[in-house]
Amino acid sequence: MKTRGILFSAILGAIFLYFAGCQEFDMNPSGETGRLVLKVTDAPFPIDLIEEANVTITRVEIRTTNDTAGYPFLTVFEGTREFNLLELRNGVSEQLASVEIPAGEYDLIRLYVDHASIKVKEHGAYSVKVPSGQETGIKIFIEPGLTVVGGLTSEVLLDFNLEKSFVLQGNMNTPAGINGLIFKPVIRAVNNTTAGVVQGIVMDVDSVMLENASVWISADTVVSSAFTDAEGYYAIPGIPAGIYSMSAVKEGFDTVTVPEVMIVEGNLTTQDFVLETAVE
Repeated sequence: MKTRGILFSAILGAIFLYFAGCQEFDMNPSGETGRLVLKVTDAPFPIDLIEEANVTITRVEIRTTNDTAGYPFLTVFEGTREFNLLELRNGVSEQLASVEIPAGEYDLIRLYVDHASIKVKEHGAYSVKVPSGQETGIKIFIEPGLTVVGGLTSEVLLDFNLEKSFVLQGNMNTPAGINGLIFKPVIRAVNNTTAGVVQGIVMDVDSVMLENASVWISADTVVSSAFTDAEGYYAIPGIPAGIYSMSAVKEGFDTVTVPEVMIVEGNLTTQDFVLETAVE
């Protein structure tokens, strides 16, 4: 078992918007505040295809359900932060913000992404602007909804699905090659306070660790996925508590599926896989 994590602390000022125009309202009658920690991670492409996958975040807002009048969003980050999503694999996350916000209920993140780019091995870099990402923000519901309790810390994980977010146009295996890139952000906003982590190793029947094996966790649909590193290790953070199906596969091997894997709130679950060579 191996645990990995990178934490880059950045205490960022919060701008709380309690007023909308001339209309006043009280979003937090008790006056209590709790701390919100916001982190970023990635469920990536097969890593042998790309060198970098960068996004630049300029602002994050969170919506409160505490009131029914006025402007319900709080700005919890404003600035310029670039993340190479390839560095945020297998349970590694990077802190974006740590701020005090009013105690209460929150259900939606509005993420403003100014720029995105990807560098494909042997094919160069491709840069795109993000549709609606800069002007109106990318709307992401928090699953499950977030309750911030006075004096306590809550954590939200922004989990980018790199494979679905960066859509390459063309075919890198043909002479024409790649002729463009579309950025269609697919992001989960996970209430880490009620989530767990699953990790493990993928090996063959001779106990050889398998690199770049694909691992995914699903409940009716795929919730999240990962690729193993050089030591066969994977980790998938931010999985809401519950029972899931998990599968692993690598080219040349049969798919192995474990039908019932229990994820416990706040706990680490270990699920290893042993793959057998596919019979042609």
